Amino acid sequence: MDERETGLKARLVDVGVDLVAEEGAQALTLREIARRAGVSHGAPRRYFPTHLDLLSAIARRGFADLGARVTEAVGDGAASPRAQLTALGRVYLDFALSRRGMYELMFRHDLLASDRLGLRETSLPLFGVLIDLVGRVRPATEARITAGALWANLHGIAQLWSWGSLQLGTGASDFALLLRAALDAHLGPEEA
Repeated sequence: MDERETGLKARLVDVGVDLVAEEGAQALTLREIARRAGVSHGAPRRYFPTHLDLLSAIARRGFADLGARVTEAVGDGAASPRAQLTALGRVYLDFALSRRGMYELMFRHDLLASDRLGLRETSLPLFGVLIDLVGRVRPATEARITAGALWANLHGIAQLWSWGSLQLGTGASDFALLLRAALDAHLGPEEA
């Protein structure tokens, strides 16, 4: 693939990233991405043979963005594992709520199950960070299972918060209290 073709392929993904941010995952049609990129509606198929391939390329960008945010939040590892988990949880929830369309796209079952462009492998390093930190906070636990339960809890907080259900049910104006409660539930209370 020459430089011009590589540029067009990246532009199609860029347009998709912008479109999902503006209008949500449901707006990601090949035709609309091509229109916004200024190419024929068949052009994306040259680089992305299926719609799932293009959606996966866009979702990979989301995982890269979230991964960079987590890396920055966790820092150099100088903070305690519990503090790093708190930072990771806050970044995850902030991302889920501020980049709602991308977040929904990233965790679509059909994309992850199809494993187009190695999407599962792109998402696993983030889960690995969570497993490592959980294992360091609670060495006696099955870290992968506890991390999975914590992740599911964070995912649920993100979904229910975006719907307004948690604010209504708890009276909370910030998800920080819910994050702390989730960490306490899965890891035990924070040591003083």
